[in-house]
Amino acid sequence: MGKFDSMVDRKGTEILVSLVGVIDEDVDFSQLNVAGAEKVSVDFSGVKSINSCGIREWMKWIALLKTAEVTYVKCPKVIIDQINMVDGFLPSNGKVESFYVPYYNETTGFEKNVLFRYGVDFKEKAVTPPAQVLDDQGQPMEMDVLEAKYFRFINK
Repeated sequence: MGKFDSMVDRKGTEILVSLVGVIDEDVDFSQLNVAGAEKVSVDFSGVKSINSCGIREWMKWIALLKTAEVTYVKCPKVIIDQINMVDGFLPSNGKVESFYVPYYNETTGFEKNVLFRYGVDFKEKAVTPPAQVLDDQGQPMEMDVLEAKYFRFINK
């Protein structure tokens, strides 16, 4: 596998696009055939990073999905940061179904990404984090983001 890979799984008018690797100037989204799709889910769980050129290419591709219902799933922090900073990165016809929140334990140095799901951990204008997140040693962890900034997209 190279720096970037993608898979398209089509079931009638519903499409799941899975992205893996680095989204940068070398990415070619034109290979993702989503013509005729009514629903497009994009799984970002394998995305490691995205740069400004990658953002530009993403914006060009996502603009093609004007009539489809777009859902983002398993968004890592690098994608949530773009949703919060770049107007249109999540299109107006799009929603986030699930995303990862980084947690950290300063004493043990343990890091963990916790999946937040729509309807369980968040909904429109509200976030309900798990009561407690524990590391592998059973020690409590803290959210490793500024909540007001990281969850901004939920309040839009």
